[in-house]
Amino acid sequence: MFLRIRTLTRIIALFAAWLVLSGFGFSSRAPQAWDDWAQNNVNDNRVIDHSAWSALLGRYVRQGKARLNTFAYGKVSATDKLALKSYILSLEAIEVTSYNRNEQLAYWINLYNAATVDVVLDHYPVKSIRDIDISVFLKNGPWQKELIEVEGTPLTLDDIEHAILRPIWKDPRIHYGVNCASVGCPNLQSTAFSGKSVDKQLDDAARAFINSTRGVAIDNRGKVSVSSLYSWFAYDFGNSQKGVMRHLLTYANADLAELLMKTGPISGTHYDWALNE
Repeated sequence: MFLRIRTLTRIIALFAAWLVLSGFGFSSRAPQAWDDWAQNNVNDNRVIDHSAWSALLGRYVRQGKARLNTFAYGKVSATDKLALKSYILSLEAIEVTSYNRNEQLAYWINLYNAATVDVVLDHYPVKSIRDIDISVFLKNGPWQKELIEVEGTPLTLDDIEHAILRPIWKDPRIHYGVNCASVGCPNLQSTAFSGKSVDKQLDDAARAFINSTRGVAIDNRGKVSVSSLYSWFAYDFGNSQKGVMRHLLTYANADLAELLMKTGPISGTHYDWALNE
């Protein structure tokens, strides 16, 4: 249906993403939207079925230490691996641009997360998703590999996150919905996102992450370290350290908010790329 992004444009976009992920600071560029995917039908009230994905999450997601949700990749049965692939195929068959915006948001987040789990299972065992070097241009992970096809258009995980979700919705909570199969990432939820609940689900996910040490860590000297997500994608959080802090305070519980108000500026970032198993 849609014209494919030109090869040169994609290479430039991937190089820009690499520069963001390799740098440090609280300033980054705005993501560029793939405008064809902004189409939606505000009057449509159909509901996309994500029950198969919820069932898989319910069987294999467990809460571990520090409220980290882990996924038991090594225990997934052959039947459930096929069920996951069948669920992804069912989403690929949907004309998503004809749905309303909330159904689309839940659709893209679930598709991203399901495709991520699927590609890890295809290469398991691995210590980190970054060990899955299948991307065509910038290796060190599967994010630039065309893994799925929607409305006749091949898509990568980066297409979904950085050309569809981030620039079209312009909602920093997107980062708490998509999961990159890593310990340092916001949790993979134990149930699928749904169109009717996606707003509350993203709010809950934001609070859970920010109020964990994976989101914000303060040592006994008052030094504040935040997830590298806030540096890599600073544009989505106000594009400054002050903007990041305002965002954190929006979702911080009373104790964390009090500590953040007393401490100095953010002094560093952290992230753990170990597989979330």
